[in-house]
Amino acid sequence: MKKIIVFLILISNFVCAQMPDISNVWLNNSKPYTGTIGNKGQELKLKINISEQNKKNDQEYFIAGYSLVDKTYTKFEGKLTITKYKDSGKRGVVFGDYELAEENKGKHSGLFKGKFTYIFKWNKKTEKIEAQNIEFTGDWKSYDASLDFKTRFKNQ
Repeated sequence: MKKIIVFLILISNFVCAQMPDISNVWLNNSKPYTGTIGNKGQELKLKINISEQNKKNDQEYFIAGYSLVDKTYTKFEGKLTITKYKDSGKRGVVFGDYELAEENKGKHSGLFKGKFTYIFKWNKKTEKIEAQNIEFTGDWKSYDASLDFKTRFKNQ
């Protein structure tokens, strides 16, 4: 009987465990993510202004902001979904997928889609993150399917 009770307690702790809300991480201290788009390495800036954890799925974050390529400024909305997490005590790595839909403003608006990696160092004494690296790798496709570019952007 004691074994069954202990087993049920362990299961309930596992089921009730929730991913901490890391929505502030995606805001990148109010700085834009920078990178490239296309074969010629054209500069891409992406700024996230809103980031909220999904209340029904704590592995998912709703985000909104804008992208900037040359002088083309376009608002976007989308989501980040955490698919895997590794923790080695001092260092954590979060893997996931992203999909960001730009406001449809013609030929130069479309959909960003790909994978992200978030690597951070954890200071046990201060209980704070000391260093973090967030990198997004994927594709951008125009809504009319006439343009398709590789993208890569990361935090500063």
